[in-house]
Amino acid sequence: MSRMTRDQAVARLLDGVQADLTACGTIRDLLERQFQAAMRHRGTELTLLAEALTPELDAMEQRRQQRVQLVRALLGPQATMDDLFGSLPAPQRTCGQADWEQLETLVRDCKQATTRNGNLMAEQFTIMQRLLHGEDDTYAPR
Repeated sequence: MSRMTRDQAVARLLDGVQADLTACGTIRDLLERQFQAAMRHRGTELTLLAEALTPELDAMEQRRQQRVQLVRALLGPQATMDDLFGSLPAPQRTCGQADWEQLETLVRDCKQATTRNGNLMAEQFTIMQRLLHGEDDTYAPR
């Protein structure tokens, strides 16, 4: 941060939030496609989607780490995004907080979709294991 001014650091933080908003939309779409592929047992498509998700998630994590470092460099070791927004002038604070809230909502949606997808694939795996081991009542009600 020594070469970067405070205004440049804040601009980078807010740009990172904007990039994450775009990335989260992409990730959410990929997760929906992953769910549909899992429902239809499309293994090749699942592999391709995993390959598409990985760099998106890696880039988002890198921006998150950079965000944490910049906020702490600006405001101290325990600083949060709320602290940052509290230090900004009104127009920048209002816009930044709105984007941040939207991002948090999208991240929660993506986490829920990831859990849903993981549960579906785990259940499918369990059923396949039961079939492979010769259970006769695999599809019988429990």
